[in-house]
Amino acid sequence: MKVQLSQIVAPIVEDLKLFQKEFEHALRSEVRMVNTMVRYILRNRGKHLRPILTILSAHLCGQANLNSMKAASLVELLHIATLIHDDVVDESDLRRSWPSIRRVFNNKKAVLIGDYFLSKALSYMIRLRDFRALEVLAKTAEQLSSGEILQLERALLGGMTEEIYYQMVRGKTASLFGTACELGAITATDDEAQWKNLRSYGENLGIAFQIKDDLFDLVGDKTSVGKPVAFDVKRNLRTLPLLYALKQLEPHERRRYLRVLKSHSRRGELSKLRGVIEASGGIEYAEDRIQHFSQAALAALEAFPESDYKASLVNVVHFNAQRSW
Repeated sequence: MKVQLSQIVAPIVEDLKLFQKEFEHALRSEVRMVNTMVRYILRNRGKHLRPILTILSAHLCGQANLNSMKAASLVELLHIATLIHDDVVDESDLRRSWPSIRRVFNNKKAVLIGDYFLSKALSYMIRLRDFRALEVLAKTAEQLSSGEILQLERALLGGMTEEIYYQMVRGKTASLFGTACELGAITATDDEAQWKNLRSYGENLGIAFQIKDDLFDLVGDKTSVGKPVAFDVKRNLRTLPLLYALKQLEPHERRRYLRVLKSHSRRGELSKLRGVIEASGGIEYAEDRIQHFSQAALAALEAFPESDYKASLVNVVHFNAQRSW
């Protein structure tokens, strides 16, 4: 049975209303242009998955409180800031099927509004008044930047391996998932074992989430995914299905397709490469890795007693495995 987002959020509907109020309050500005851009970004908002994880994690460990809502807002501020900056770096014109912020307002304004979201995140770090949370967030900010830089470095210089791929994904994606869950725990309990378990849950979920996104670049369509498909391949970024496929090829074939990647070849060449990935089992391998990291995420929840909140966290794992967007 397919998991719906409405099932996941059912135990925290009222909490999400408080989160939304706190989040929108955090973004208010006396500058008209800032408010205009913020309204556009919020109009095109996503699933709020990371704040949902923060609130569910807080309830799993005790009770969500005002600090939990601040932590959820902070996580979402960091997430949106990274998306805005990613779209500038990637020169992306679409975000969730809408024109990206850089396309509507230009690159300079997009970078500045991304910085505005980061500055608001910094402000909320102080408002938490919790040194443990500050330490986690400082490390996460470093990991987010390092993961993105590692991705760009490998795109330019080559040498991407599966090991480096996981290192990159842990930084640019999984670190924020892990932080979202750990912050929820920190705001609700002093039990460090519970912090660690929820961090593990979030990080493994985050890796599975990124691999799923990698698959969308190959088997998704522009309408459902909300951005150009085969985009990461066209930018010479080695996603997991592609890395696996290249390993299966004979050396001369591998060199040929590496030239295709480096030369930003036409759609026909990229279509052939997609066929190679499918024929080599790259898609099945990626699906297997999603299952592997999903199981690791679920294993991290075993220490917690059964509850509606735990059931929702379990359902997030299944939701990711099933999602088509």
